[in-house]
Amino acid sequence: MDTSILTNNGVDINRGLELLGDMEFYNETLGQFLDTIEENKNKLLEYKTNNDFENYGILSHSIKSDSKYLGFVSLIDVALSNEMAGKESNKEFIDNNFDIFINEINKFEEIGKRYLGR
Repeated sequence: MDTSILTNNGVDINRGLELLGDMEFYNETLGQFLDTIEENKNKLLEYKTNNDFENYGILSHSIKSDSKYLGFVSLIDVALSNEMAGKESNKEFIDNNFDIFINEINKFEEIGKRYLGR
């Protein structure tokens, strides 16, 4: 697998390897992220629609954590701001920034799929 697909698209592999140890575990973790991300995006929309701020914040936290492990630097910040908005029940922020969050997730989902050849 060509890691330049990751590094040329804003992924800090070294940050991920500091936490995960080696490329084999990194690739496995990335695969798990890709296996669950569609469901997680659907859940985010459901939580947003239902004003379920607690679960929105929890899932945003989970996406932030995955992003740290995988070195998705820009997604870490977006997920963190959405996590905090969920904890604060800040509907206005969530409504105004939801598309940005989903687009950022989609960006790294696509990069991950290209890298793993999916």
